[in-house]
Amino acid sequence: MKTPNLQGRSLLTLLDYSPEEIRYLLDLAKQVKEEARAGKKPMRFSGLSLALLFEKRSTRTRCAFETAFGEEGGHPVFLSTADIQLGAKESVEDTARVLGRMFSAIQFRGFKQSTVEALAAHSGVPVYNGLTDSFHPTQALADIMTLEESFGPGKGLTLCFVGDGRNNVARSLMVICSKLGIHFTVITPAALNPDPALFERCGVLASESGARLHVTNDTAAVSGARAVYTDVWTSMGEEDKKAERTALLSPYQVNAALMAKTGKSDAIFLHCLPAVKGEEVTAEVIDGPQSRAWDEAENRKHTIKALMLATLTGGVR
Repeated sequence: MKTPNLQGRSLLTLLDYSPEEIRYLLDLAKQVKEEARAGKKPMRFSGLSLALLFEKRSTRTRCAFETAFGEEGGHPVFLSTADIQLGAKESVEDTARVLGRMFSAIQFRGFKQSTVEALAAHSGVPVYNGLTDSFHPTQALADIMTLEESFGPGKGLTLCFVGDGRNNVARSLMVICSKLGIHFTVITPAALNPDPALFERCGVLASESGARLHVTNDTAAVSGARAVYTDVWTSMGEEDKKAERTALLSPYQVNAALMAKTGKSDAIFLHCLPAVKGEEVTAEVIDGPQSRAWDEAENRKHTIKALMLATLTGGVR
């Protein structure tokens, strides 16, 4: 298969990437992880700069982008809303025009998908979605990398997301699974079902890849799953809904009993972190032998480095 050319591309949502392009990024991430394990630092971002725009706080996203870029000789610059005029005194479009003339690429982590889209439309450089309320594509890449480290190629495996079926992680997992032929089940109360339009669009993609998509409120649907995934019950920006979310989602806590329902002794647990132990997942599960949450966190760095290598340098050299 011909190596995809991703030079100059942005990543706003994985809907914009073909299955072959996603597979290339995952294979490249495995390669750069092996390089890191061997202590190699080829300095492939020497002379390049990266603007890191953050409306929302972050541990993994910020650290992954900064270390992946900096260790390869690039210069990352962190910019919060306290540092620049993003969408306040200066429009997003004008901010994009300025940053695009000073930086090699831009990462955005914040609220509106329209903001990251405007940055990409007006900056003239690759823009990476580090999280919006709609999508979290770099997280999904790390998730599938982690799944495949445990079981090999993901096609035909079953991944279950248990919790808020509308959130950005569930949405991004639905997209990547439908493109790669991974069976994906969302287990959620009906009030938090995934967006019907996205589900329909992913259904078309799934029909092409052989994936099966399913939405249910029955936790017994984890039966046969190789991976069980959850996220916090209350997303950033929805803190005022905490009591409502807790009432809705308490029956969907991932605990030892739910993991046992998979019927798979080697089933793994995934979480994008940070986790609220005792709410969406018990400490017994996330800190136990089935958890791959810490590998998953590390893999944010390797998949992000792969993305930047592919879009800024044309791949490994």
